[in-house]
Amino acid sequence: MIYQGNAITVARSGDDIATLTFDLKGESINKLSSAVVTELEAAVKALQVENDLKGLVIGSAKDVFIVGADITEFHGIFDKGEEYLVEMNLRVHDIFNAIEDLPFPTVTAINGLALGGGCEVTLATDFRVMAEGARIGLPETKLGILPGWGGCVRLPRLIGADNAIEWIAGGGENKAAEALKMGAVDAVVPGEALEAAAQDILARANRGELDYRARRDEKTGPLKLGPIEQMMAFETAKGYVAGKAGPHYPAPIEAIKVIQKGAGEERARAQAIEAKAFAKLALTDVCYNLVGLFLNDQVVKKKAGQYEKQARPVKQAAVLGAGIMGGGIAYQSASRGTPILMKDIKEDAIELGLKESRKLFAKQVERGKLTTEQMAEKLTNIRPTLSYGDFGNVDLVVEAVVENPGVKDAVLTEVEGLVGEETILTSNTSTISITRLAQNLSRPENFCGMHFFNPVHRMPLVEVIRGEKTGDAAVAATVAYARAMGKTPIVVNDCPGFLVNRVLFPYFGGFSQLVEQGADFQRVDKVMEKFGWPMGPAYLLDVVGMDTAVHAGEVMAEGFPERMASMAGGNGKSAIQLMVENERLGQKNDKGFYAYEEDRKGKPKKVTDEAAIELVKSVAKEHREFGDEEIIARMMVPLCLETVRCLEDGIVDSPAEADMALIYGIGFPPFRGGALRYIDAMGVAAFVELAEGLAEELGPLYAPTDRLREMARSDERFYSSQAQG
Repeated sequence: MIYQGNAITVARSGDDIATLTFDLKGESINKLSSAVVTELEAAVKALQVENDLKGLVIGSAKDVFIVGADITEFHGIFDKGEEYLVEMNLRVHDIFNAIEDLPFPTVTAINGLALGGGCEVTLATDFRVMAEGARIGLPETKLGILPGWGGCVRLPRLIGADNAIEWIAGGGENKAAEALKMGAVDAVVPGEALEAAAQDILARANRGELDYRARRDEKTGPLKLGPIEQMMAFETAKGYVAGKAGPHYPAPIEAIKVIQKGAGEERARAQAIEAKAFAKLALTDVCYNLVGLFLNDQVVKKKAGQYEKQARPVKQAAVLGAGIMGGGIAYQSASRGTPILMKDIKEDAIELGLKESRKLFAKQVERGKLTTEQMAEKLTNIRPTLSYGDFGNVDLVVEAVVENPGVKDAVLTEVEGLVGEETILTSNTSTISITRLAQNLSRPENFCGMHFFNPVHRMPLVEVIRGEKTGDAAVAATVAYARAMGKTPIVVNDCPGFLVNRVLFPYFGGFSQLVEQGADFQRVDKVMEKFGWPMGPAYLLDVVGMDTAVHAGEVMAEGFPERMASMAGGNGKSAIQLMVENERLGQKNDKGFYAYEEDRKGKPKKVTDEAAIELVKSVAKEHREFGDEEIIARMMVPLCLETVRCLEDGIVDSPAEADMALIYGIGFPPFRGGALRYIDAMGVAAFVELAEGLAEELGPLYAPTDRLREMARSDERFYSSQAQG
């Protein structure tokens, strides 16, 4: 044994080939934590003093190769400042350079995921062989940083600047066939042949059939691009990537600049450029929030996984109520392999649901994600029915009928008598109390909410709502089914609007008050879109549907009269209520705050509508000019405060789950990290001061809670820099 550590071993075989194996003890995956990097440094030093070695194979004893750096360390490490980060990266460069400079050929055997720092390890060796099912990539830009351990230097020299920019700026995972086509790997073989293929490459290199020294010269020298080629490659890419990334995500453009600046340089200088750029990005708010988002996502997944372990698997599902929503749920279940019955009382509703499912499957075929045969096979997972005949074998039912408590109650009590005693019933409701809907059920412990967001196939979040009598088995099964559908479930407790809608409607309340005071709704939309929302509040209301918004506003007003009574619109004075009275329901009938026309792809495109502008003017009680910061404060403070209240009321368990629900459910700007991280970024004391100032003029919707005031006084935060959730 040449080296033995907690995560790395280096052994020598009889034919003088060394094998460096990553196998992090106590973990199911390999990751490059600070401790593992220190071990790698020691392992490489041990290799450097070995005599007569003829080659090195780097591999993994786990199902993955290396998933990347240990992201749980990032906030703590990044807090140490720019100088520390530059030095840290240069130290890692020294280790990887030492691998690249070993006096014998080297090859990486990539058996599974090789991402981020894991991918950069592979780039340090002369050759790479990859298992057919493995994937490789550099996803750092998704965390607001760039590859800092040689990815921006070695990858362009290996696969060309254009291809490297696509990989690095896009941050995706690349399949083995694509990696081979690009030249990122030298061979793709079945997993069981990986070791033999790696040994074969080393043997050929030692026989002189493969020139490993020429490979090194290519990777360590300047990029072979003339000045005109460089200008075309980099400037064109910057324009395209800037358009895709948007103004709030600087990392993809910065990565292109790093590749460009280092293109004419030797290895050491190019790596120094990369290390400095990484350090600067690592200290930005965007990076801090995107890393926090990743860590929050891990919290959410871990919690869902714990529920899943307790659940009976859902082998057969059913949805009650076809149409667009039912069809979307049926599609999502069927596409992920869980057969589903789709029941309705009307033939035309069944047909509408099937049409929606077929349309979504057809889009998958168009994109090359499915073959026509696969689509036909998946469609057989949806069984339409007008009767309850086969419901005796159903494990979980999703009720998705009209948002009316009487209708839902009748449907749920009816189906409960026709399913097995252990069958879980769920309601896809956006506002109606789960505890209330359980009142007439004989097995309320088997009932919970399962709130999907529209459109079902696109929106990742499912709220799983626990009523007063909901049992753990019902929650666990519903979480497991949501995960099987490819969704992110977050468990919340019952209250009007649950979590996401309860938080969203104070945001709409802030919008209504702005409009009443004479704000131009189109300007409010532009300001909030510039802030980072995918659409402004008026546009979002058009998408939600004005009638739906009025109904939900009434539920909120009844549940929280002190703060939200004005949102009911009962006096006909709110802009939203006025829209309904004038049959301007939004996209569903092509007119709301905006008018809608079909674009070339048949999707609704918003256009300014003078009739809507005049209608909104009629509710204005005064005419004021609002600055951008004032608009942002008026919109964001009520949303953030309601998130705080949900956490304090125990509706949601942790800041991580609250923030992820808003990002996944209503498109809260990811680079801002969520409502609670947004308060942290401003400073709790500064946020409380802002809210109190607004509350004096605008009332209880803007009033901080006593607990939040206490947090401000004691300088508390929702997140520490190292602990999440």
